[in-house]
Amino acid sequence: MKIVLNGDPKDVKASTLAELLDECGFSGRVATAVNEEFVPSSLRVAHALSEGDRVEILSPTQGG
Repeated sequence: MKIVLNGDPKDVKASTLAELLDECGFSGRVATAVNEEFVPSSLRVAHALSEGDRVEILSPTQGG
């Protein structure tokens, strides 16, 4: 399926947001949004992805 991940087109096999995180190698604490709507971590397993969805995944970074 084709989605837009962090602004870039991407072909993925994942059918849920949780599967997408695994497929793309995201681990630890991240914030997620699909089509500009925040998706809490507790709902990622059940959040189905659709063709053309716009997904944002943000992870905290340290620095100064």
